[in-house]
Parts: sequence; structure tokens; C-alpha cells
Amino acid sequence: MTAIKTLGELKQSGYNSKTIKDEMRTNLIERLKNKQRTFEGIFGFDDTVLPDLERAILSRHNILMLGLRGQAKTRIARLMLNLLDEYVPVVEGSEINDDPMQPLSRFAIDLIKEKGDQTPITWLHRNDRYTEKLATPDVTVADLIGDSDPIKAANLRLPYSDERVIHFGLIPRSHRCIFVINELPDLQPRIQVALFNILQEGDIQIRGFKLRLPLDIQFVFTANPEDYTNRGSIVTPLKDRIESQILTHYPKTTQISKAITQQEARLHQDIKNSIEVPELAKDLIEQIAFEARNSEFIDKKSGVSARLTTSAYENLLSTAQRRMLINNEQTGSVRVSDFFGILPAITGKIELVYEGEQEGSTLVARSLFKKAIKTLFGVYFPNPEKIKKQSKTKSKTETAPAAQVPNPYQLVLDWFADNNQIDLMNDASQGEFNSELQMVTGLEEIVTRYQPKMMKPNERIFLMEFVLNGLAEHSLISKNQVETQTVFKDLMSSMFDFSKDNTDEDVF
Repeated sequence: MTAIKTLGELKQSGYNSKTIKDEMRTNLIERLKNKQRTFEGIFGFDDTVLPDLERAILSRHNILMLGLRGQAKTRIARLMLNLLDEYVPVVEGSEINDDPMQPLSRFAIDLIKEKGDQTPITWLHRNDRYTEKLATPDVTVADLIGDSDPIKAANLRLPYSDERVIHFGLIPRSHRCIFVINELPDLQPRIQVALFNILQEGDIQIRGFKLRLPLDIQFVFTANPEDYTNRGSIVTPLKDRIESQILTHYPKTTQISKAITQQEARLHQDIKNSIEVPELAKDLIEQIAFEARNSEFIDKKSGVSARLTTSAYENLLSTAQRRMLINNEQTGSVRVSDFFGILPAITGKIELVYEGEQEGSTLVARSLFKKAIKTLFGVYFPNPEKIKKQSKTKSKTETAPAAQVPNPYQLVLDWFADNNQIDLMNDASQGEFNSELQMVTGLEEIVTRYQPKMMKPNERIFLMEFVLNGLAEHSLISKNQVETQTVFKDLMSSMFDFSKDNTDEDVF
């Protein structure tokens, strides 16, 4: 079809014009019949958001996607391009992508009247049929709709009411395209009012002169919930004219969240080739976001973007790479102690309530990691609190002497109770780090017993360090982290140790 260059050739080919909404509807029907995914790379919405979106497209609706930040609203809008035909014909030279079979602009109508079947046409690729505008308070009606051009009027000696002197804005130039307005509530109410007739009747007004331009546009709007964005709201008549409102949400499981992070993380090839990342490390990154969304210190109306986990994951691997470069190591693995490097990725992406502001973003970020450790520790290893409760219950029911439930961590606790401690340096080489952890009696046996499938050396080392952090979060041993190292020791001895290491505030 793209070889066709004139209106006459287009007519002879049997081409039939379709509105953009019919075009998307037809292509969606074909995909659904063939069991094809419509929105590749979108995770966690298969049973919620995407069915609603497909129903809206089948109904030929304009769409409002309402959700907190980082919920893939704009990404979904961009993927809607895949539902367009690959090419559509356009009158050559038209500012508003005039359909040769159904011209709208004065330019296209006059050109076809003059040249008839010899009217030249070009073909517009679907990638060029997408317009995106971020709503900001400084957006004007002229930006979106257009304005009279006084220079054109003077040169052509035409009145301002003549269509030929109009400078079209973004919306008319998006005729036969997908037009997206992000953060709709930030658009001033008087600008929102200018969209009423376009959505309903296809009229536009410029300088008080009414034009009948039945624009063919698929509108997609995105917004945060109105109770969050205090900068503005969507005026009710505009919301009434947007036929489908679709609510988005955050991933409901860490597995879905992990798939999103792995897809979105921008990692250099040398990092991918040289650094091993245990699955538990990936789970920890995701669990931090889940803890943040439930934290009393973080504004739930603001949300915690999926970009937090992506940035945190990138920082985690960069922390490991920096350590490897310092030690001139070619390969390595992520450590639990590397998580101190993700703080900058968290503090800038959480919006705190008053109590959180009192604590400070850094302390809140540290507490999120501690909670994530404690939550996942009970998934991978026996929960110390449950062991303690079971022991108490059994001692009450058994006759003297009281029987105790075996503590799987007892050898490790006894080793620390013998006045032993380990110092894990942040930038220690892999050999030094491994040797330090191997000193703890019973530590490797715990990992072998409860995670027998994780047999890779780096995985085992990560789990050994994770066990120490988990015991510390359950207050069974002491953990103190200063700028360059983490010190694990017996809890009781640390209470009576007033050395500098214990007076420093721990990072995690």
C-alpha cells in the first residue's frame, strides 16, 4: 500500500477509511481471537487493569487511567500504538494528517479540489501517530487547540476568522492519532473546559471563532487520585465526558514486582556478566517496597513507585561492582552489607507524613530494610519468635524437668556468647569476607539444613550473612554498623561495651 502516491491510486486500491477507534478495535479483536498479548511487558494487570482497558477499546471510549505514581499508566498508553495499523494515508503537506478520503482542513479540501485524483499522498507510520503532553499550570489553550497567526493574516490579507491563518495546536495536529495528557489534574480548570467540545462534538474554538473539525483522536488521560494531588482536580463535566475510568494498582506479589524490576533495570553489560545476584537479594529489594507501602511513616496517598525498586537494584549492583574494582576482582556476588548503597534510591522516592519527617528519610529507609530482613527471615529459616513460643507452651504442658524445643540457632548463639565477634568490612575482598563468616560455628550448617537447594558458593555466603542479620533483627545477637564495617557480637556483651563501635549509629 505504501507504494501508492496519489489519491486516484488509493481509490483504485479499494482502501476504506476507518476512525482511529475502529482501527484499534478491529486490531484488538484480531489479537484476542489469536490469543496474542496486547500489552507486552506489563506485569500484574492481566486480571484487573488490562481487561478493563480492552473493554474500553472495544467500546471505542476515551480513557482515564487513575492511579498512584509508578503504576505503568504512561507505559500502557504508549503500548496502545501496537493496536494501530502500520501505515495510514495522509494528504501530503497537511498539518493535521488529513485523510485523503475524508479531508478536514481547508488546505486539504482546496488541494483535492484543485488536483483531484492527482492529489499527492504520503503514508504515516503508527510510531508517528502518538502525541504526549505533560499537563502543567503554564499550558495554554493556544498550546493545545491553537491560535490565529497575525503574520499569516497580514501576509495573506485575510481576517483572523479565516481558517487559513490559524496556527493549529497539539490536539488538531494529533488528528487520527493517540493523544495522551499526563497528570490531568495539573491542567488549569479553564484549559480543561476547552476540551469539552472536542471530546463531545468535535468543535474547537479559536479567538471566539467556531470551527467544525470533527477530529478523530483517541484520548488517553492519566492522573493520580484527586485526594492526593492538592495542586488541582479534574473538573466534573470533563470527567463526565471521558467514557471509561480505569484504576491501576501496585504489584500484589513480590514475584510480580521482581519481574518488573528485572525488566526495567538498566544494567551495563559488564555488571550482568560479572556479578551474581542471589534470588534472596532480589526478594529483599522488592520486600523493601512492600514494607514502604505499609509503613506508618510514609504517605499512602502518595504511593511508592515501582521506580524505587528499579533504582535500588541498580545501586545494589553498582555497590558490589565498586567493591570488586577496589579489590581488582573480575567476578563477585552481592552481599547483604551492600544494601547500605541503596539508601539514595529510597530516600528520594518516599513522601513522609509528619511522624516520618520527625524521624528523617534516612532513618525511615533503614527501618524499611530491617523490616524486610525480619519478614523474609521467617520465610527462609525458622522464626525465632515461634520457637520461643513453642518452647514456652511445651514447658507448661510437660512434667518436670521442663522439655525445651531445640533451638536451631543455639550453636551460633553459643559461639557469640563465648566472647567472639566478627567484623565484616564493606570493601573486604571475597576471600576475606568468606573467611570471616566461616569462623562462626554452626552458621553454615543452618544454611545447609534449611536451604539445601542453594548450593552455589556465593548463595551460601549470602545466606550465612543473612542469618546473622536475621538473628540481629530478632534481638538474639548484636549488630552495629559504622561507615566501613558491620560488627556482630553477643547481645549481652554489647550492652556493657561502651566502645566507639557501639555508640555509632547503625546503618541498617
